[in-house]
Amino acid sequence: MPNAAQSSDSSPRRPRRPLDSDGKEGAAFSSRNFRRYQMARLLVIVGAEAQSVAVAWQIYQITHSALFLGYTGLALFLPGIFFVLPAGHAADRYDRKTIIVSCYVLQAFCTALLLYLSLVGTRRVLWIYAILFCIGAGRAFSGPASSAIQPQLVPKGAFVNAMTWGSAIFQVANITGPAIGGLLFAIQFHGRMERWTGSPIVYALTLITMAVFSILVSTLRPRKETTEKKGFSFQTMMDGARYVGRAKLLLGSISLDMFAVLLGGAVSLMPIFAQDILHAGPRGLGILRGAPAIGALCTSITLARRPIRHHAGKLMLVAVGIFGVATIVFGLSKSLPLSLVALFFIGASDNISVIIRQTILQLGTPPEMRGRVSAINWLFLGASNEFGEFESGLTARWLGAVRAVVFGGIGSLVVTGLWSVFFPRLRKVDSLDAEALLAANTAYASSEPID
Repeated sequence: MPNAAQSSDSSPRRPRRPLDSDGKEGAAFSSRNFRRYQMARLLVIVGAEAQSVAVAWQIYQITHSALFLGYTGLALFLPGIFFVLPAGHAADRYDRKTIIVSCYVLQAFCTALLLYLSLVGTRRVLWIYAILFCIGAGRAFSGPASSAIQPQLVPKGAFVNAMTWGSAIFQVANITGPAIGGLLFAIQFHGRMERWTGSPIVYALTLITMAVFSILVSTLRPRKETTEKKGFSFQTMMDGARYVGRAKLLLGSISLDMFAVLLGGAVSLMPIFAQDILHAGPRGLGILRGAPAIGALCTSITLARRPIRHHAGKLMLVAVGIFGVATIVFGLSKSLPLSLVALFFIGASDNISVIIRQTILQLGTPPEMRGRVSAINWLFLGASNEFGEFESGLTARWLGAVRAVVFGGIGSLVVTGLWSVFFPRLRKVDSLDAEALLAANTAYASSEPID
């Protein structure tokens, strides 16, 4: 990839260390585009994570139902099903920066509606779900565009380094966002400010972060890519799905992550664990939500200093296995410290899987199809996260929260074993090199023999 700094950084040049295909520590930060984008991400994810805590706690206080908590994930996931194909095509045909900013303007409007409903003290959760559906629609379009634009923001050979640092920044936001949400939610205002106690102050913070995000992203100047922009048709929309279906490395990596997190996801049930099992309250919920991010952050910093050079596929499978074991421990724990340790390992292992998967996705996909393939990945990601919340809420209602989490962890272990058999090429992925991954996807697109 051409050096993004040459086309986007007008500030005086300073001597830089040469970059190689493995990426030196901090190589991605030589791009002003990358620095601004990550600053914007940090702020908006803090706001979004704080908002998710407020929404979950607000709904649970209204309904006291695990199933209704699960509906929040379903409301966010459903738009991905409806819009996955047009969102991917839009990310390949239109300006990705414009798509991202427009979608966050929509999400800011939705957050303003959540703020209004919380100020008037609504008890009708249906309105909240409707707003979450609109937020999910914005994410359905912004997600593929955000993913596809990232290789355009970093210098040549620094993408893996960019993914690793981007993951670290994401985890910093995941640590601070839920903690800030929990703390703000617990602040008691008095007098005229009393009605701002709880969710309203959190939603106000989220609005501010979205505004700053939109401003920063609008100043980006991503590197131009010479690609063929095909007209809108069902055929062009389906090209991304067909490519993923043929490229077994892509299919294996994103489906492994989807099923493991879908079955093993415990985040949506944390309000239940925080209040009914660990008796930690909203502040404890913020701490619990931040624990996986601390584990993931530690992993990101380690991988930035010691990049994955060999045996990436095997490492991904081992990481998903650890994710399953840690999920079981969390489900069985009755101690807050032990729960935090388990969540730490959940986040650390999941982050290894995420970095490897995202690298295979972005570097193993031709630039002209990156948006459509990213949209398919976004749907898989939504299935594992948002729909996983619904699945967890549903199974928690049937089995109870503890059994739902434990059985989910066992399911993650089963999936890991099956995928190591069904996708042998995934096991054999060695280095995360752009040319090697693209060639591997091409070579293995027609067949995938089982060893």
